[in-house]
Amino acid sequence: MKTITKLAALALPVALSAAGCASRSEDVSAAYVSPAAYASYSCRELGAEAQRVSSAAASAAGAQDSQRTKDAVATTAALVIFWPAAFLVGGDNAKTAELARLRGHMQAIEEASVQKKCGISFQRG
Repeated sequence: MKTITKLAALALPVALSAAGCASRSEDVSAAYVSPAAYASYSCRELGAEAQRVSSAAASAAGAQDSQRTKDAVATTAALVIFWPAAFLVGGDNAKTAELARLRGHMQAIEEASVQKKCGISFQRG
């Protein structure tokens, strides 16, 4: 029985630290957005939209990383100080979904730009 208790005590922190934390922003994949959504845009409009979406994506990535840091701190504190609080750490699926959506729009804008031969330069973060 003592061995089982020791194993449970060792397994709990590992399981809790792996579950529920928000993803790093660089690990969030783009959601699919059809480039057809931007087919009617001119090259100038694509450039302006790329800047707007890029700015929003940068902001969303910052919010995602901030949430991840908060989750990591809360999980660590919960495990060290009060382990039942670790069950309250849950990430933020809305932030992750928003970042994925914005990244999808950036890819769609880039594809539309290439199709129209706009010559807009897209940098990867």
